[in-house]
Amino acid sequence: MCGIVGIIGTEPVAVRLLDALKRLEYRGYDSAGIATLHDGKLERRRAKGKLVALEKRLSDEPLGGTIGIGHTRWATHGKPTEKNAHPHISGGVCVVHNGIIENFKILRAELASDGYDFVTETDTEVIAHLIAREIDAGNDPQAALKASLERLEGAFALAVLFQGHDNLMIGARRGSPFAIGYGSDDQPGMFIGSDAFALAPFTNRIAYLEEGDWVVLSKDSATIYDEGGAQVNRPITTSMANALLVDKGNHRHFMAKEIHEQPEVISRTLSHYIDLGNEKVDFSSLDIDFQSLDRLSITACGTAYYAGLVAKYWIEKWGGLPVDVDVASEFRYREPLLSDNGAALFVSQSGETADTLACLAYCNEKNQKTLSIVNVQESSIARGSDAVLPTLAGPEIGVASTKAFTCQLTVLAALTIHIGRQRGVLSKEQEVELVHSLVEVPRLISEMLVEEAKIDAISQQLVHAKDVLYLGRGIHYPLALEGALKLKEISYIHAEAYAAGELKHGPIALIDENMPVVVVVPKDGLFDKTISNCQEVAARGGQIIFISDCDAKTTGCDFVSQISLPRGNEFIAPLLCAIPVQLLAYYTAVHMGTDVDQPRNLAKSVTVE
Repeated sequence: MCGIVGIIGTEPVAVRLLDALKRLEYRGYDSAGIATLHDGKLERRRAKGKLVALEKRLSDEPLGGTIGIGHTRWATHGKPTEKNAHPHISGGVCVVHNGIIENFKILRAELASDGYDFVTETDTEVIAHLIAREIDAGNDPQAALKASLERLEGAFALAVLFQGHDNLMIGARRGSPFAIGYGSDDQPGMFIGSDAFALAPFTNRIAYLEEGDWVVLSKDSATIYDEGGAQVNRPITTSMANALLVDKGNHRHFMAKEIHEQPEVISRTLSHYIDLGNEKVDFSSLDIDFQSLDRLSITACGTAYYAGLVAKYWIEKWGGLPVDVDVASEFRYREPLLSDNGAALFVSQSGETADTLACLAYCNEKNQKTLSIVNVQESSIARGSDAVLPTLAGPEIGVASTKAFTCQLTVLAALTIHIGRQRGVLSKEQEVELVHSLVEVPRLISEMLVEEAKIDAISQQLVHAKDVLYLGRGIHYPLALEGALKLKEISYIHAEAYAAGELKHGPIALIDENMPVVVVVPKDGLFDKTISNCQEVAARGGQIIFISDCDAKTTGCDFVSQISLPRGNEFIAPLLCAIPVQLLAYYTAVHMGTDVDQPRNLAKSVTVE
């Protein structure tokens, strides 16, 4: 989602702000802007599109000043135009904003009636006018900001500059993450940003604003206030984000690099949760008694939701624990009945997903034990959970999740074994067998990646398709869902996934000789039933792409092509199936010439509801 960076220091900031914004490109954006205070006056530069456009603007029209704020915008209110790009200015107030102001229409009407002119379609402009009105009424910047915050409804992170105040920046958060960076002798000044990753080039000394906090920054200090206006201290931690400086290496796209990193990062994740010497999982630091639970609720969004669906099959079969899985944007609104003996598990790559974060707050209010699986251990979801299981995937820059997904599955698989052992469903011998199968995953994925040229060739069958169906059964149905999502995300081809047994209940009407059908069908107890569904597709001329560890020729069915999986324990099949569906989508998008790493309209971290 949108990204914010602010610097108040002793050196010119415009170029440094631009470099920091480049680190936030992974969030997705459609416009960008920077504002500085120079000789007490506000100046700004904005541009539609990628940061290269803003970079050119700054080259043609440089900005001076040692204090400034920058922003990458992902449109929520108003089209992605330069006029709607942040920062927004009203009088002597300049604002950048992440989030959504839910009562902006009421505030806009009120401010317009007071004579404040609106020039954008955004909700953010009301914040600038609101603060400006308070200053026009005689309040100082701090009082103006505090009074304005009390009028805002919704989720937001804000950074504000005030004309005539070269040594003042104010930030605030409610529902959206915000980090403060403390400078050093080598990097003097203070910093503020959407996350520690943006601030990593400047400092590793980070404090996080808590819900409702606002902060007053000078060149050498940060004074934090809580929602009630009382001065508070927030702990300063040493962030690991400096280790996350990454590039594409010798790969064409970050997505390709991240697909190829999966053997390494899965190994890293496995080493964190498996005691290889004793052939068992190790969750000794996890203070949750799964034996006493009667239900587990899993909540997530997008690809993480599909990881949760896989986990439902795993945990119910091998863990003996009933599982509910919900899309986070629906969970709390259906007012679920949560068991007194239940626990809630939240899955998120960024740990900042707004819908998932809201569900975490809901479950905390309901006194559920809360557990999160995140890739960013310093994230809001991690900090708000009773227990955290990191995925250790490293930074994932491509918007379409790949290695984060398989690392989520890895953690969930290891957790399943732990639950099964704790509840007495798995014997020691079964634990050893499943641990051995998990340990094989990095090698098996490496073997599959050697054969990716075959998937590249197969992907060309999809380039001219208008629609693609994905089919799977049982635990592989979520992988069909994930494959369809990946194809939609980065190639813009319409794709849908169905449980294979549902084919005859409607979707079969779509099948003809122009319809590619991708079938995810490793050998398991439902294999023969899925093959029957394949035969229904073949009888109608559908172009079948067969993803399986069985030879398609033995099925008695005509297939256009096959993507072969290595043989392994059925427990790890979802992890192996993830690779071909990722590669199939990737190469299709490459052949179509789309922006693979930053597909249109999408954001890496969705931090608004």
